[in-house]
Amino acid sequence: MTNFYSPPIFRLAICAWSTFSFTAYAAQAEQEWGIAAMYRVASVPFDTTIGDQRVSTFVPMMYFGNDYVFIDGLEGGIHVAAWEDKRLELNALTRMRFVDLPASVQNANQGDTADFGLQLRQKLNDTWHLDWELMADEAFRMHANLRATAEYEFGDWQLEPQMTLRYKDADFNSRYYAFDQFSGQNIGAGVDVNLGVEARYHVTSNLYLLGSTSVTRLDDNAYRAVGVDDRYEAEVMFGFGFFPDKSQPRKSELTNQRYVRIAHGWATPSNIGDIFSFAREKDPFNNQMTSLFYGHPLTDELFGYPVDIYFTPGIAHHWSSQVQDSSTEYIAAIKAYFNFDWPIRWRFGVAEGLSYIDRITYIEASEMERKGYTPSHLLNYLDFSLDVNVGDLFNQSDWQHVWFGYSLHHRSAIFEKASQFGRIKGGSNYNTLYLQFDF
Repeated sequence: MTNFYSPPIFRLAICAWSTFSFTAYAAQAEQEWGIAAMYRVASVPFDTTIGDQRVSTFVPMMYFGNDYVFIDGLEGGIHVAAWEDKRLELNALTRMRFVDLPASVQNANQGDTADFGLQLRQKLNDTWHLDWELMADEAFRMHANLRATAEYEFGDWQLEPQMTLRYKDADFNSRYYAFDQFSGQNIGAGVDVNLGVEARYHVTSNLYLLGSTSVTRLDDNAYRAVGVDDRYEAEVMFGFGFFPDKSQPRKSELTNQRYVRIAHGWATPSNIGDIFSFAREKDPFNNQMTSLFYGHPLTDELFGYPVDIYFTPGIAHHWSSQVQDSSTEYIAAIKAYFNFDWPIRWRFGVAEGLSYIDRITYIEASEMERKGYTPSHLLNYLDFSLDVNVGDLFNQSDWQHVWFGYSLHHRSAIFEKASQFGRIKGGSNYNTLYLQFDF
């Protein structure tokens, strides 16, 4: 794979892409989008010997929506079907669910999980809607939700009160409240009740403040589990985010186009600081990855400045080596490009999102072993890139839609501050080279 990015291959790829008719770009309208940083504090309902009855976690969030897919903070999915002018919608859904154990035992137990299932959304009127959901975890422990949500807007404020009835089967209750794998206790099914409210306040331009709070009353079976000490669970979340400016009309046409990016990279045991100070080490086993990303334009402006922002899902293949089998990584992120001329066109890019890998790579597993952590398949994703316009570089007008650059492909868990990422510190880094094609 070391010859993958030789100059002749680069030139061939550019010429091949240029044979397609991409001279007439299809302009995209401004999209629903957002990125936020939230801090969550929740009560621990279990009886602990260490006296830790509160747990906190840092939660990065993304928001994106169109006619086909959606990402809304802790959940995302696919719009499967709609009826009656979208007053009734069927969605395939996945949602992050927190299991509020003391922080000191979260890495060993890996409690937080992502459930999946189906959601039927029924719009009652312009304010209220109902969600009927059937969900399961990775072992098909089932729960069903009936949620009523209202949406109110008062000037710069947006409020969403909601109430949820959740039915949990016996396997679900036994796993997440009796912890049957440790206690040996099996408990019955039950229905708990959750009341909550979410709020968003428009500060200025693209800046918003976010917050939410909720309380859950446990059912009798969950409350009587041997390890449960409190019938009520409470949580508070607060933070800030960047969203479209609600005081301005949405743009009907954006200046940035869709793109496809193909990259190849090499693992390094160095951290980000060492890499950017040019003190990086070479991976002695030469582990490599190849990735493909799609970029969907969201907006071309942030706080009045020309910043290109994209929703960018991607997939990466980690090649097998003498120390690892091959694996597949799935990524979804929000990426911003800052453009500048020096003297030709350059771009600096930063992306933030989520990364899930089906098999932990050697570079990650070896670091977790040294530090005594249980590795996590789901981690935070960062991408730092610098690229140059190939058309400007070679004075070729037919190549104006092609960019060549470097990016750092980074997975990490936010310094033990995120329970959803296994409460670990560390991850993996890959130095990559890429070609990116606008279309």
